[in-house]
Amino acid sequence: MIKFTPIKPHLKLSVFYLLCLTQHLFAQIPESTVEGQKVPQSQIKKKGKLYFYWGWNRGAYSKSDLRFKGEGYDFTLNDVVAKDRQTKFSLDSYLNPGNITLPQFNARIGYFFKNNWDISVGTDHMKYVVQTQQTVRISGNINNSNSPYNGSYNNDDIVLTEDFLSFEHTDGLNFVSAEIKRFDNILDLNKVQVNLTEGFGLGFLLPRTNSMLLSKERYDAYHLSGYGISSMVGLNFSFFEKFFVQTEFKGGYISMPNIRTTNSKADSASQGFFFREITLLFGGIINLN
Repeated sequence: MIKFTPIKPHLKLSVFYLLCLTQHLFAQIPESTVEGQKVPQSQIKKKGKLYFYWGWNRGAYSKSDLRFKGEGYDFTLNDVVAKDRQTKFSLDSYLNPGNITLPQFNARIGYFFKNNWDISVGTDHMKYVVQTQQTVRISGNINNSNSPYNGSYNNDDIVLTEDFLSFEHTDGLNFVSAEIKRFDNILDLNKVQVNLTEGFGLGFLLPRTNSMLLSKERYDAYHLSGYGISSMVGLNFSFFEKFFVQTEFKGGYISMPNIRTTNSKADSASQGFFFREITLLFGGIINLN
C-alpha cells in the first residue's frame, strides 16, 4: 500500500493545481487584455518558436514498497520513507557552469507546433534518498548473506541501518520525458506577458543508483530502470518575447521494476511511488519563422 509522507503546507498547493489540470487543459481562452483593451488570442503568435529552459526543483515522494531479490535472498520492505536532497545554496554550486548539475535541476527544449500547443523533451534531475534509521516492515527470506540478518521474515519490524541497507538515487532519479502542453496568454502588457501552461508527460527513468545491500560491494552506475507519467500546471512570465521565468507544479507516478543494486546482474530491486515537484525555471525563446 502506497502512502504519502507528510508534506509541508506550501507543497500541498500542487495537489489543488493538479486536480484542476483536466479542466484547464481543454479550456479555450479567446482573448486577453492589453492596456485595458481586448486582444484576440489568435493575435499572440507562438507557432514556429523554439524555447529552452534551465532551473531547479524541490521534490517530495510517497512511501514505497521496496523489493530486493538476488542469489540467496528475496524480501520486501514496506512503506519506506524517502526524501529529496537539496544542495546548499551558493553561487558556485548553482551558477558555476562546472557545478550546475550538482543541485536538483530541470532542463528542457520545446517547439510550438501551434500557437497554443508545444511539444518538448527534457529531464527532471531529482534526488531520492531512503532515510536511514527508520523502522519498516520486512517480509521474505535472507540466506547465506554472511550477516546477522539471515532468516525468514513475516511482516516483522526492522531498522534500516547502514550495514543492512543504504539506498539512494542521488546522482539523479533522472526522469527523461516528452511533454505536450497547452499555452494560453492571460495577460498581455505589451513587453511582458503572463501565460498559463498545463500538460502531460511520459518518459523513462535512467537513475544513477547508489546502493549498499547486506555489506555487498557498493554499486553506483546509470541503468535504465523503468518509466514515469506526469501532469503539470504552471505560470509563465515572458519578457520582450525573448526571455521568460516559469514556475510549475508537477506530479506523477514512477514505476521502477529493474533497479541495479550490486555489481552482479542477479541482484535487483523494484519499487513504485508518486512524486511531486515545485520548479523555478529560466529560459529563452528563439523565433524560427
